[in-house]
Amino acid sequence: MGRSYFVDEAVEEYLSGLQAAPGSCVTGLLAGQSSPQRDFVVLAVQTPHMESEGQPKASKGVSPLDDIDVEWVTEHAKQVSRMLPGGLCILGLFLVTPPELSKDAQNALKRLIFAMDKYIIKGRLWELSEEDVTDRVTLHICFKTKKLVCKTFDVKDPKSSAKPADWKYQTGISSSWPMLACSVEVDLQIPVTGSSSDNTDKCMKDGLRRWAKPIEAAYCLINGRQALDDSELISGQKKSPKTTTRQTLPARIFVSDVSRSSALVQVCSGSMRVRGVVHCRAYIHNNKPKARHAAQAIKRDIINTVCSRVEMFLEDLLINEGSQKGAVVHHVLHVTKNYLNIFLQLFFQELC
Repeated sequence: MGRSYFVDEAVEEYLSGLQAAPGSCVTGLLAGQSSPQRDFVVLAVQTPHMESEGQPKASKGVSPLDDIDVEWVTEHAKQVSRMLPGGLCILGLFLVTPPELSKDAQNALKRLIFAMDKYIIKGRLWELSEEDVTDRVTLHICFKTKKLVCKTFDVKDPKSSAKPADWKYQTGISSSWPMLACSVEVDLQIPVTGSSSDNTDKCMKDGLRRWAKPIEAAYCLINGRQALDDSELISGQKKSPKTTTRQTLPARIFVSDVSRSSALVQVCSGSMRVRGVVHCRAYIHNNKPKARHAAQAIKRDIINTVCSRVEMFLEDLLINEGSQKGAVVHHVLHVTKNYLNIFLQLFFQELC
């Protein structure tokens, strides 16, 4: 039996309004949360057009499906994944086509889903656990007949074939999900060797990767309780299915100080510093969530938040200083709490 996807009715309304112009197709992302038992889709986002006016048309003599810009779709997925709060991720892709393109839609979706996942995980700093779901969903929609074909691919296996999956609409799926809130102070100084932009980027990623390891292993308290076991995140409460009140649970992260035991002398030409307070949040499904899964979600959001903001700063530096070569690298990246909090809030407002 295939996986089941429980989809918010807001996604149904959004998808039903999409249409592909004659000789073209529409792609987009599906975002939500995976669990070992079931998956939840709470957001659909159309891939923006590359052209300023109208929908892009296929090149002469080329099928619209073959003409889909894979790089553009995957870059959009990366940008959206940066903005998602903890607990949410890109679950897959949708494709809207006219009837005459339905036959080849699955091949196009498979090509896109593997390219997208490969691009997103390239910059990921945390490791997958054995419980992490590696199935990604693809949804094909014929805009004329409104027929849906939902299938999944196991992205860890490049040779995997499509498996059928259930696609079920429900009302207010995420409205009562518990929200974890956590603030973490960051003061990270990373040595940089050389002055090229490529080398700076490598040094930053190596430094962030070393910083992320203790975060993954950190001790976590959620609502004052240790969050390392299989106990339910919210115990002793029986909620009505109609309950829409969201509960906020404070979380605290305690990182072991290993800086002294791992100290070393390193020759460098400069340094970059990430300093500030990150305000992170994670949303956990209410289908008997476990405490350790909640702790994992908030830790990953801390790592993703810092990594994404540093990447954006580096991209700005590359644009603004691309013509300057040979300069000594020494930048202080002040990551302010308001700056990060705005990015964390803006996107999820669409889900509520």
